[in-house]
Amino acid sequence: MMTYTLGEANLLPIVSKFGRKITTGVVILKGDLAAGKTTLVKAVVKALGIDEAVTSPTFSLQQVYGKKIYHYDMYNHGLDHFLSLGMLEELEKEGIHFVEWGDDALIEILDSAEIPTTVIEIVKVSDNEREYRVEYARS
Repeated sequence: MMTYTLGEANLLPIVSKFGRKITTGVVILKGDLAAGKTTLVKAVVKALGIDEAVTSPTFSLQQVYGKKIYHYDMYNHGLDHFLSLGMLEELEKEGIHFVEWGDDALIEILDSAEIPTTVIEIVKVSDNEREYRVEYARS
């Protein structure tokens, strides 16, 4: 596991992993409300040169940026609803799939389906700093 303590204005040390170390698969984003999950997705999308507005998919369930960046939010839906909509097949598409509020049950399903998975837990350290705990073990 790698741990980074970063200000929200400088996420480059973690964002630089995307497109190089993390090129496909699911990235589970864990953290409290307002921890910075969507902020991290915004930084990755921008770093990958995609000029699109990034918004939380809380009510739409899925957003797509460019051709291969997917963003999901399970907060209001839960795993059962997510699966009943056929979203597991979406997660098998080539690209990077960010899943906010993914849980251990989803991680087990992804492991059994042999879908590369990275888990990033975001902890608010202060108003301007976050600790990012990145587990690459499943990717």
